[in-house]
Formats: sequence, structure tokens, C-alpha cells
Amino acid sequence: MACLHLGSLFLLLGLVGFASFPAEAAIKKYQFDIQVKNVSRLCHAKPIVTVNGRFPGPTIYVHEGDRVLVNVTNHAQYNMSIHWHGLKQFRNGWADGPAYITQCPIKSGNSYTYDFNVTGQRGTLWWHAHILWLRATVYGAIVIMPEEGTPYPFPQPYMEANLLLGEWWNTDVEEVVKKGSKLGLPPAMSDAHTINGKPGPLFPCSEKHTFAMEVEWGKTYLLRIINSALNDELFFAIAGHTMTVVEIDAVYTKPFTTQTLLIAPGQTTNVLVKANKAPGRYFMAARPFNDVPIPVDNKTATAIFEYKGVPKTIIPILPQLPTPNDTEFVMSYNDKLRSLNSPKFPAKVPLKVDRHLFYTIGLGRNPCATCVNGTQLTASLNNITFMMPQVGLLQAHYFKVKGVFRTDFPDRPLTTFNYTGAPLTANLGTSSGTRLSKVAFNSTVELILQDTNLLTVESHPFHLHGYNFFVVGRGIGNFNPAKDPAKFNLVDPPERNTVGVPTGGWTAIRFRADNPGVWFMHCHLELHTSWGLKMAFVVEDGKGKDDSVLPPPKDLPLC
Repeated sequence: MACLHLGSLFLLLGLVGFASFPAEAAIKKYQFDIQVKNVSRLCHAKPIVTVNGRFPGPTIYVHEGDRVLVNVTNHAQYNMSIHWHGLKQFRNGWADGPAYITQCPIKSGNSYTYDFNVTGQRGTLWWHAHILWLRATVYGAIVIMPEEGTPYPFPQPYMEANLLLGEWWNTDVEEVVKKGSKLGLPPAMSDAHTINGKPGPLFPCSEKHTFAMEVEWGKTYLLRIINSALNDELFFAIAGHTMTVVEIDAVYTKPFTTQTLLIAPGQTTNVLVKANKAPGRYFMAARPFNDVPIPVDNKTATAIFEYKGVPKTIIPILPQLPTPNDTEFVMSYNDKLRSLNSPKFPAKVPLKVDRHLFYTIGLGRNPCATCVNGTQLTASLNNITFMMPQVGLLQAHYFKVKGVFRTDFPDRPLTTFNYTGAPLTANLGTSSGTRLSKVAFNSTVELILQDTNLLTVESHPFHLHGYNFFVVGRGIGNFNPAKDPAKFNLVDPPERNTVGVPTGGWTAIRFRADNPGVWFMHCHLELHTSWGLKMAFVVEDGKGKDDSVLPPPKDLPLC
């Protein structure tokens, strides 16, 4: 319980000094109590689902190599599961968390202990609910410190802080989703964005709902920034200050300086900031990037970066963020992301590819007799809308239960067309099903994710569970297999667990399938995931026991 107490203290302080991190234990234990609490934001108070009564929830602090046990007890009215976003969970999908993929959810009144090792990873990740839209309020940071005696590969910061970017609805988000489903339309947008659960003083009735970070002149700070928002890619900046990017998705990068970050839902970015400007109060601000005419909550969330000793009466300065549709900045920013690729932290990019996959991303409309408009919006990969099963796919795979899923997800779309040309309103024969793709153990995979203009083009952040991957290429328009691979970066591409597919464009990723089990892949825009923009890989066991899925834990929840 000492670890939980210290982790709670750090969360309340907001800032973590490197020297004060408790590292004496190899086993870290946490207790997560899922409960409903009345929380006030903007001009409204409402009951929300929380962990330990907090919004955002507590931070998990561990060292690389630690074993982590998180006992989750569900006191809420909803079934619950928790995903440890970005943790690879080697052979241990039982601890991954997506409901009905690797586990049945934890029913109200029940408990489940997530038991996993942190192996070969260090940096910033996060955890969140992985059922319904409950991650709107159920989320928190995971901070993995390097092994004892291992320094950062960048200048040692004076202190550290976690910044979780999120969204806020004034009404029950699950009721908002249900209303949208009945209409066959997207649910209502969020009412605000937040930084550490607080929208900042640009919103009405929110003076006390502002996160403030006090800094000392001349000191360098490490900010661990997480986009926990459900549906928006976000720009982030600190007025008057530059940031040095040193890590993305818990992988060290070649450092570069920037005035603004782009961070998609599910992604994390660590930056160094030196407090060397005129002592004052400066806004940190987050606002959506949106380069298509689709409504978003375009309001700016703010927090305050304030120098020690400066009066609170001084009005903070706002940063100059890019325009909401600044695609040029986005492409330029992503071009700067490179793996560190040092002797200690090499970029092990697969150079030989065993399996080539090509997935189209499509939005469409399907008939809906019960919907007010007679149709409902849908989403698909290779024209397949994923249907969630009623039992966990990993259990069905491990125990060889027949009839739960098929392993015939196509390697490429059945219909070839001008993917990003004139808008098409047809679904090209969209079908629904629980269809997975079987992948041989230790094979290398290249996946091209291609946006399409079915209804509209749109950017999509895709997250692959159980793996990191290398983002070897991307472009605007249709992927050209004859020309584009020649431009792939196979030396130091960024390594991530969540990647953005550009609007009307494509992204190419590569990974080695060395983690057996069932692993979810989905768009991390919750709206699109709920419409079916998801699938899963079945990675087969290897030849030896150490290359096979571990047996399930005894307390695994039942459906």
C-alpha cells in the first residue's frame, strides 16, 4: 500500500522530482475502485464514473522490469474493463483489457487483478476504460522509469509533470451516445476540452477549474503529455516557450525543438521545456486539428505555466496555435519524428517482409429501420464492419471454441477503386462480421492503412494492441505500390503504438509478430470504433512453450 500512497501523493502534487521516485520494490501493487462520484466542471455538476474518486484517475508509477498488480473492483452500474495502453503484455493478453477481445468485462460488484510485467519499455503510457465510451472519465497516466542506474538519453530534468488532455460532456456521455444511435447520427460533441481534467478560465464558471504548474526560472522540466480525448487530434503549445520532443509512445526520439505539438488520441509525447523566459504566467493550450468540414468541439482548453513568485493577478499570455486546418504544419511536424536509433536503443526495423497487408478505411451509411432517419452511419476496414462477440476472443482462441470468430479477414479490399478521388456515397458492399486475420508467429508484417473518400475523407489514429510498430512511410492520395516503397524510411522511422492516417492519404507500418495471442487494432476515435472501424489479429503460438500464450488467470471474469 506504500506504493499506492506515494503514487497518489505525486498525482496530487502534479510534479514529480526524479530523485524522489520510490524504486525499492520490484512488485508494485495498486487498488482501483471504480465508483460514481459527483464532479463539477464548467457550470455543471454531474455523476461520472471514476477510479478512486478521481478525474483523471491515479498515475501508475513503475520501473522497467517491475511486476505490476492492479486489483480493479467495480462499484459502478456499468460493466468495466481497463486497457494498459501501449504495454506490450508479452504472451499475456489476459492483462490487455479490451472488453470481449481479451477478456469479458468486470461485472458490477466483482473484481479482477491485472497482473503483468513491464519488459523492455520505459517512458510515458496510459490506461483507460475499454468498453462503451467510459474512457471519457476513466483514464490515467502510466510512468515507466528506466531501470535503476540508467539515465535518460537527454539532459536530466529538474522535475516532471503529467499533462492529460481530455474532453468533458455536461451530460451523461453514455446517454449522449444512445441518443445519437437512435437518430443514426454522431452523438453530440463534447462541451469542452480539458487539461488534467480541467478546462481552464476561457470557459464560463471555470475559474477554479484550471490546472497550474509552478516553475523556477532557469530550470528544465519534462512534460509527459497524453491525448486522452475520445475524438479529437489536438495541437498543444506553451505561450512564449519552445519544447524539445524527446519521446513518443514510450520510445526515445532524436530530439527536435518545436513551438507546437500535434498529438492524436491514444498518443503520448514527452518534451523538455526550459523556464528561461521573462518571469510571468503563460497559458498552456490545447485545441483540435480538423482539416475536413466535420463539426468538432473547437474550443481551447488552457492550463497555466507560471513562474515562482509571480502574482496570481497577472493575466496569462495565450500561445499562437496553428489554424485548425493547418495540414502543412501537421505533415512537417510528423516528418521530424525519428527514432533515436542509438546502440542502446536501436530501431529494429524489419527489412524483409513476409506478409503484405492493405486495409482501406471507409465511412458509410447502412439502412436502419429503427433509426429516425432510416439510416445509420457505419465504418469499415476492407469494407468489413467489425461485430463485437459475446465472449472474449482470446478465450475462444485459447480454448479452441468454435463459432465465435472466423480467421478470413482479407489481406486487401475485394473492390479496387480510386480511394481518395471524388466522394462516393455507396458502401461498396459493406458486410458485418467477427473476422480476424491469422498471422504466423515471428513473421514480419507490412500494413498499408489507406483512407478513402467514402462519404468523406478524414484522418484516423490507429492503435495496435500488444505491439509497437515502425511508421516507415506515409503520403497523400492513393498508395502507389510501384513507387512509394522506394521512399520508405527503414533506418530510423518513428516507433509507436498509435499512428495517424492522414486525411485522404495513407500510412505504412511494419512490425514483427513475436507476441502470440489475439490483438485488437482499431481507430482511436471512439466514434469510429463504435461504428465498427476495428479488427483483430490472431498471432499463432511459436514452437516452444516460451513462445506460446500463457494460461489464463484463475480470476478471469466470466461473460
